[in-house]
Amino acid sequence: MIIDCHGHYTTSPAAHQRFREAQIAHFKDPSAPPAAPARISDDEIRESIETNQLKLQRERGGDLTLFSPRASGMGHHIGNEEVSSAWTRANNDLIKRVVELFPDNFAGVCQLPQSPGAPIANSVHELERCVRELGFVGCNLNPDPSGGYWKSPPLIDRHWYPFYEKMVELDVPAMVHVSASCNPCFHATGAHYINADTSAFMQFIEGDLFRDFPTLRFIIPHGGGAVPYHWGRYRGLADMLKRPSLTQHVMKNVFFDTCVYHQPGIDLLVRVIDLDNILFGSEMVGAVRGVDPETGFYFDDTKRYIDALPIPQADKTRIFEKNARRVFPRLDALLKAKGR
Repeated sequence: MIIDCHGHYTTSPAAHQRFREAQIAHFKDPSAPPAAPARISDDEIRESIETNQLKLQRERGGDLTLFSPRASGMGHHIGNEEVSSAWTRANNDLIKRVVELFPDNFAGVCQLPQSPGAPIANSVHELERCVRELGFVGCNLNPDPSGGYWKSPPLIDRHWYPFYEKMVELDVPAMVHVSASCNPCFHATGAHYINADTSAFMQFIEGDLFRDFPTLRFIIPHGGGAVPYHWGRYRGLADMLKRPSLTQHVMKNVFFDTCVYHQPGIDLLVRVIDLDNILFGSEMVGAVRGVDPETGFYFDDTKRYIDALPIPQADKTRIFEKNARRVFPRLDALLKAKGR
């Protein structure tokens, strides 16, 4: 079975985006009409999925995608706590409808209402709603709701602990995933995303988070940012900071996906990082949508990179399926309940 741990609803119906635009317009000018909930039919959802994610999933040989709202569209830095809460709920409810229409192909992963300065309790409540009421199996946690200005405490700070306590209680992992950048210094997908991935890993090294939460689990996307390429640096820094080895200190709780868009990058990832810490992911349809002129295949067709690895099929199965089932136990239970 091929489980893609990293998919976003980047093709949501136009009415959904119109709701967002009206919401922002009303926030900026209260005399503008309040945003009315988007009216989206099941047929519109089907068309948006069948001609995009589902089509590519079938063409590329995938089976199931962990599906969340469009990352760059989370926009936690836009508006205020009320705006973010309403937008988050609309996004997660839409993901739930996709899962209901295509239960064999998608499982839900939620966005959180992380407006800058908003109480972390808001995110705790939304996580519980999405897991207990909507049946989601994980969440996306934004370490920088300010959109590139990094005004939140680091992920090892006790500010986040109430949320981690709920993650542990519900037994769900979080993908560390920022949203759009409003800082002109950082291109969103080319810089801000990779910065965040790399920064999160270093924060985990600096703290003792996993001593306090030994079952907490994070997926760092986009192949772990710069971490695999600079693995020696991070091993050395852990030693300089008098931390245990990375294997003991961080890598029992942190996992990387395979959203790396060329074969040499994947080759490096599996050479440096233990295979038990790698989950198949494509970010499809995501950050890089074009065809690689060097190969003639789409950049985000990451399955072919795993297929080409000179490793045993059993190891590929770990990357494609078994690791995801272990990191997402609610997904594993959901699949087993269906005989999969």
